[in-house]
Amino acid sequence: MQRLQAYRFELQPNGEQQRLMRRFAGSCRHVYNKALALQQERHEAGEKKLGYAALCKALTEWKAQPQTLWLNETPSQALQQALKNLERAYKNFFEKRADFPRFKKKGVSDSFRYPQGITLDQGNRRVFLPKLGWLRYRNSRDVLGEVKNATVSQSCGKWFVSIQTEREVDPPLPQGEAVGIDMGIARFATLSDGSHLEPLNRFKKYQQRLARCQRAMSRKVKFSNNWKKAKAHVQRIHTRIANARKDFLHKASCQISQNHAMIVIEDLQVRNLSQSSKGNREQHGKQVRQKSGLNRSILDQGWAEFRRQLEYKTTWNGGFVVAVPPQYTSQTCPCCGHVSKDNRQTQAKFECVKCGYENNADLVGASNILARGHRVLACGEPVQSGRSVKQEPTEATQAIAA
Repeated sequence: MQRLQAYRFELQPNGEQQRLMRRFAGSCRHVYNKALALQQERHEAGEKKLGYAALCKALTEWKAQPQTLWLNETPSQALQQALKNLERAYKNFFEKRADFPRFKKKGVSDSFRYPQGITLDQGNRRVFLPKLGWLRYRNSRDVLGEVKNATVSQSCGKWFVSIQTEREVDPPLPQGEAVGIDMGIARFATLSDGSHLEPLNRFKKYQQRLARCQRAMSRKVKFSNNWKKAKAHVQRIHTRIANARKDFLHKASCQISQNHAMIVIEDLQVRNLSQSSKGNREQHGKQVRQKSGLNRSILDQGWAEFRRQLEYKTTWNGGFVVAVPPQYTSQTCPCCGHVSKDNRQTQAKFECVKCGYENNADLVGASNILARGHRVLACGEPVQSGRSVKQEPTEATQAIAA
């Protein structure tokens, strides 16, 4: 089977290479914004949206204009990739997978991509990129497979390269049994086998320091040198929080995916769970401060990223992930099947008001999630919230579910 995998390394460019990378990222941002503005103008005029081929033709005209001759200094493939990104953004919007494309801002997600022309020299820890030459990088692991493309991005004053490879691997055999996972805040993840993972809560650790640095930044004159230094300090704290969270999620997802062939999770809508309760002028919200703290705790866990990592890592290990509706999983008794909100009077304890069954509330939820996953595979219950999708079980899923 074919496996696509990306390897991300920190680049070590010199001063000239840094200036060129900032210039390339700015050119790609300019082309993206100009193409998006053109599409919006055509929409307002009632004209049809341009496709990728037509946008490439417009790009050739832009590069020939006297005021934008500097676009010729950027690799043409990188500019064309910016147009492909816009085309993909429109497609995701029409398929209701993302919001409408927005204009890119300077210094926010600056990046550009090379679809070809990359040469990787792992022995000497360097990579060749068109119009940049050879760049040193921190070689933290071996790159396996054939290099397909490379994406250069900037984050917190540092430049990184993400190298995507393709290689042939043997079809893996699933290891372990089926397990259900209940996501939470007091416990990051509770497994139906009785084990659980404690939360990291990295944002909570840096919350006071981050607030202090943000207050110091607000007192500076905007865009002054001192303001830029304070902003860089805030960015470093955010980067430290994100890196720690990402490391925790990778370790947790690897541990679970390598030891279980079938993983059943809740189809949580994190955006809905973390909505503000402030309300509006006509109808004010209730318990706004408490809900704000709950929203911070939810977003600090990284549930969506954990699910994304779990899905592709489980596939790599020969297993599969099933997402089930989360309704009433923590209020259903696994012994008698009675559903009532009175069954869970506290966050930690579950006690059935009908049969008297007692257990940890998160463990009960994980057990119900696993049972619902078996029913999804066997009977075709709705896989995702709000959808009536029947998943046809394969021979492998039938064997695991049995």
